[in-house]
Amino acid sequence: MGDTVLDYEAEAAHYDETRGGVPRAEAAAEAVLRLLPPGARTLLDLACGTGLVTERLTRPGLRVYGADAAHAMLRAAGARLPGRTVRADARRLPLPGACLDAVCAVWLLHLVPYAEEIVAEAARVLRPGGVLVATVDKDAAHDVGSDIDALLRPHRARGSASDDSARLTRHAAAHGLDPAPGTRFTGHGQGATPRGTADRLRRGYYASWYRGDATATERLTAALAALPDQDRPRPAPRYPLAAFVRRG
Repeated sequence: MGDTVLDYEAEAAHYDETRGGVPRAEAAAEAVLRLLPPGARTLLDLACGTGLVTERLTRPGLRVYGADAAHAMLRAAGARLPGRTVRADARRLPLPGACLDAVCAVWLLHLVPYAEEIVAEAARVLRPGGVLVATVDKDAAHDVGSDIDALLRPHRARGSASDDSARLTRHAAAHGLDPAPGTRFTGHGQGATPRGTADRLRRGYYASWYRGDATATERLTAALAALPDQDRPRPAPRYPLAAFVRRG
């Protein structure tokens, strides 16, 4: 389930604890590392946020850097990655072409309307044989077949997500990036509850996919309130992680 566009300067102070914390970060980092070329020596983590995932992207011989557009996020990331962070728009990186072995974008492309520009910029800075690793189809991954999802499903917009994997694959190909095998990881701590879902719905958190007026929202929140076990988390999502390799 997608978030609205948040103020990440304000979110930095409590971002980690509201996004699954260390368990989800570890799962994400392990999945990214599985998709990196064995000989990769440099990795840039786009929209690195507080650096919670970035600092876990470790293996011998790999130098990892983080980039983010929010000052507050970078202050947190800088403590975890001293000397290895930069403030930058993911569409206009302050880097020469073909200078990196890998780029990753975890929980970024679903948030922005310009995901295809980010893919194009990643292609520009990757060396031949380098890889872009990114989470895709994030909103769809939150449909785990629960009783909550049965209520939400009729209100979901289909095929409009900015991180739609089919659309991004086509765009990546146009910029010299070929699809490679991907993987999935568990979003620990992200299992939805009826009460929490109703609260998020009222606050407009699902603007990226929710299609319903005020009357529909009122009916849906009432239906969510009628579900059993209001505070019991349903199963956590399994996030798809796609990989694209720069052609030689």
